[in-house]
Amino acid sequence: MAESRVDRLTNALYELQSGTGDIEASAIVSVDGLIIASALPAGSEEDRVSAMSAAMLSLGERISMELRRGNLDQVYVKGDQGYVLLMSIGEEAVLTALARPKAKLGLVFLEMRRAVESLSSLL
Repeated sequence: MAESRVDRLTNALYELQSGTGDIEASAIVSVDGLIIASALPAGSEEDRVSAMSAAMLSLGERISMELRRGNLDQVYVKGDQGYVLLMSIGEEAVLTALARPKAKLGLVFLEMRRAVESLSSLL
């Protein structure tokens, strides 16, 4: 049986997570806040994660434009249990990744950029 588009996107998320041990989970979310594909831990509320991811990206874009910082590249939130990292995939989707507290952010962002390039062709 042929692999569905959601399966291909989900597999790309698992590849992202296997590329570095610093990424614990990831998801692809529409800019409207709907989940497209997910590799989140069991028990995660995908609807809440997707809505918050879309809202954070939208807010980041507005702040960046309002304060004349140019086009938004990424948004990240640091908590004592790790990071939430957001990167747009074109104009229609957001890549959300959860990273460990001691993550090497340069490597994580590199892996995320590579994932965005491949995910763009799948969306």
